[in-house]
Amino acid sequence: MSGSDAVFVGSIPEFYDEYMVPMIFASYAEDLAQRVADLNPARVLEVAAGTGVVTRAAVRLLPESAELIATDLNQAMLDHAEATGTLRPVRWQQADALDLPFEDASFDVVFCQFGAMFFPDRPRGFAEARRVLRPGGTLLFSVWDRIEENEFAATISATLATLYPSDPPRFMERTPHGYYDLQTITQDLAAAGFTTTPHHETIPARSHARSAEAAAIAYCQGTPVRAEIEARTPPDLTTATAACATALTNRYGPGPIDGKIQAHVITIKA
Repeated sequence: MSGSDAVFVGSIPEFYDEYMVPMIFASYAEDLAQRVADLNPARVLEVAAGTGVVTRAAVRLLPESAELIATDLNQAMLDHAEATGTLRPVRWQQADALDLPFEDASFDVVFCQFGAMFFPDRPRGFAEARRVLRPGGTLLFSVWDRIEENEFAATISATLATLYPSDPPRFMERTPHGYYDLQTITQDLAAAGFTTTPHHETIPARSHARSAEAAAIAYCQGTPVRAEIEARTPPDLTTATAACATALTNRYGPGPIDGKIQAHVITIKA
């Protein structure tokens, strides 16, 4: 993984929250938050909370007595999440998933939506989650399936490859859609010290965008793809975004668009 793949700064948090969250994250956030709430935990840690889409869902579903701490590596994402707010107080804290600043055996549940793919050392990140979990506690996390099962991302990536043929931006394949192999995930959890068998569930869903342009802005300007494009110009960011919008329009037609997305949800007991 490139060192820039986990960098969400500048205007990215705003574009991410406005465009990416409703398009691909919201439905999975509700699902994951419900899974967390069903465990009836007293103390919960969220890793890689981003702009707080799952956090906001979780506070609606968890009992008032449950404590929720939401962390992310990127302070800019947390600042945006905190500014957006939640229905009740949440403790927002900058933290590295590979070096969590919490005591051993201090949480009933650790959860993470679409963040494990960004860990530069995944077994270490999972080991940290296991360390802070109480005996019998639960780690829940989701990862995207291969890019071919996620149509908007595949279309965007293919279009960018035609614009920059000598050095195609590969962020989407490399990171968000680069950690989908369930056998590898199982091996990484075992390397992290988990001794129980993980439960895997593959969940297809539909991605909705109000227009092809909105979807193109989401991917090209609301993710680290933006840095890849800006490092390769010309064509510039505006031109690349427009080309991706045209490709999506050609595939899905004008007006609101709809495409397949697919993810894995993994649950394992400490």
